[in-house]
Amino acid sequence: MTRLKSGARHPIRFSLNGEPVEGEAEPRTLLSDFLRHQLGATGTHVGCEHGVCGACTVVVDGMLTRSCLTLAAQVDGCEIKTVEGLAPAADRLGVLQQAFRRHHALQCGFCTAGILMSLDHYLARNPTPTEAELRDLLSGHLCRCTGYTPIIQAALEAAVQLASSKNETSDA
Repeated sequence: MTRLKSGARHPIRFSLNGEPVEGEAEPRTLLSDFLRHQLGATGTHVGCEHGVCGACTVVVDGMLTRSCLTLAAQVDGCEIKTVEGLAPAADRLGVLQQAFRRHHALQCGFCTAGILMSLDHYLARNPTPTEAELRDLLSGHLCRCTGYTPIIQAALEAAVQLASSKNETSDA
């Protein structure tokens, strides 16, 4: 493992939502801070800074990751997906985001980015989730506004839509 000098800035390069990015960071710089302050990817929120609330959840090399517990230097060469990468275009929302909108699955919105990332990751691997499975997944996220019910409803609706769109594509 490469030993980095404390206080020195080190180059970091990775793919962010499919685009190559680079910057410099001290070894102690958190990924959440690097994303927000160096790259301007402010969709990733910082809540507890202890990995408990889930607001900072991103996907690193296909794994759900708490960016407040990950050092920026650790993701050099990785592929990272943030909430900004969920929308198919700047002027369009993704299926899950649209379902959140329809079901009013957010209020203050602080937890939303992390919850969307976890649900997007989960639904890609589990296309027909049960309510119990979704509640278990969301137990790693703190939402003080919604009571989780509209979030679950939105996720179940999105799962059906995503599954039917995959079926249509595969039958074509």
